[in-house]
Amino acid sequence: MWCRSLACLFKVPCQLGGSTRHRSPWLPCDRRTVLAAAARWHHTAPESLKCAWQLHGDHLELRYANTLMRFDFVWLRDHCRSASCYNAKTNQRSLDTASVDLGIKPKAVRVDETTLFLTWPDGHVTRYGLEWLVKNSYEGQKQQVMHPRILWNAEIYRQAQVPSVDCRSFLETDEGLKEFLQNFLLYGIAFVENVTPTKEDTEILAERISLIRETIYGRMWYFTSDFSRGDTAYTKLALDRHTDTTYFQEPCGIQVFHCLKHEGTGGRTLLVDGFYAAEQVLRQAPDQFELLSKVPLKHEYVENVGDCHNHMIGVGPVLNVYPWNNELYLIRYNNYDRAVINTVPYDVVHRWYAAHRTLTTELRRPENELWVKLKPGKALFIDNWRVLHGREAFTGYRQLCGCYLTRDDVLNTARLLGLQA
Repeated sequence: MWCRSLACLFKVPCQLGGSTRHRSPWLPCDRRTVLAAAARWHHTAPESLKCAWQLHGDHLELRYANTLMRFDFVWLRDHCRSASCYNAKTNQRSLDTASVDLGIKPKAVRVDETTLFLTWPDGHVTRYGLEWLVKNSYEGQKQQVMHPRILWNAEIYRQAQVPSVDCRSFLETDEGLKEFLQNFLLYGIAFVENVTPTKEDTEILAERISLIRETIYGRMWYFTSDFSRGDTAYTKLALDRHTDTTYFQEPCGIQVFHCLKHEGTGGRTLLVDGFYAAEQVLRQAPDQFELLSKVPLKHEYVENVGDCHNHMIGVGPVLNVYPWNNELYLIRYNNYDRAVINTVPYDVVHRWYAAHRTLTTELRRPENELWVKLKPGKALFIDNWRVLHGREAFTGYRQLCGCYLTRDDVLNTARLLGLQA
C-alpha cells in the first residue's frame, strides 16, 4: 500500500535505417553485439517477447517481466558485480564511484535469456542478471513495499487471533523467535507470555532480539506514578494515544513494557495502529496525507526535576514516507510534546491543522482502539514508529519496567531468520 501505480507502458517510434516507422517497439532482433549508437529495440526471445531493450543517449531502456526500466549508464557501471568492482566476500563495493566518467556509454550491449552484458570503452565487461535488475531498478522498487504489514483496527486484530509466544520458546528456539518477529513485523505489536516478572528477566528477553538503546531514561527503567521524572507518564493520569521520543532526531524504534505489579484498578493499555489510521486519511483526503508527510515540526522535551536536566528537540513531519513508492514507514504523533509551530508559514498552518484534525479523528475512533490489560508475566513489544500507545487512569500501586530497542538490530535479527524486514 501507499504505492503509486507504475505508468502504463507505451509504444514509441523505432528508428530503422534512418527512417521512422510507427509500430510496436518490441521488435525481434538477433543476438549480435550492438553498438551504442544503435537506437532500435532488440529481443532475446522473439517468440515470447520476454525481454527487449533499446539504447538512448544517456540510458538503457529494458523491458522484462512486465516492467519497463530505465538505467543511467553511470549507474550501470557503478553497480558492476565483477570481481574487480565488488567484493563478494564482504558484500562491499570496490570500485571508486568518483572515478567513473559521468559521460560514460557502453561500447557494446548483448542480452540473452537471463543476462545483460555491457562492454565499456576500456574493455571491461559488466554482467547483470535480468531478475536482479527488476528487483533493484527504480521501477521495480516502486511496485514493492519495503516492509510487508497487515493494517488493523481492534476487530481485525481480534479476528486474526495472533498468538502470544511462550517465553521459553522465544528464548531457546529459532522457531519461537521467528514466529514472534513475524507477528511483530506484520502487526507492529507482539506479546511474550510466562516471563518471570523482574527487571532482570525482562532485560534478558529484550536482548534476545536487539541491543538495548540507552537514553536519557537509562538502559532498563522502572516506571511508577511517583513523578520522579518531568513527564505525565509518571503519574496516575490517563494518557492519550501517542508515540514515544518524538523529541529525538531519530525516535526510538521499539518499546518494551512489562507490568511487574499492580495493586489497584484501571490502567489498561491502549494500542492504535497509526498506519491503519493514516491509510484512511490517504483514501479520504490524499492532499491532507501529503501535507502531513511534508510539513516539518518540532517536538520538544524540557525537564528539570531533581538531578534530571534535559532539553531535547526532534524535527520531522507527522507522517514519514519513502519517496519512491509513498510507503509510510514512521508516524511521529505526540500532542503532549509537540513544540511551538514555527516552521510553517501562516498560509499553510491552517491547512496543517485541518489535516492533523482528520488524522486525530481516525486515531480516536473507538473501533480503532485495542485495549489490553497488562499483567505480570506478559511482556509487550510495540513498534514505536507505527503503533500509538496510551493508558487509562488507574488507582493503587502500579509498577512497570521496560526499555527501548534499536530498530536496526531488531530488523537485522528478523532478516537473519529469513523474514522480509
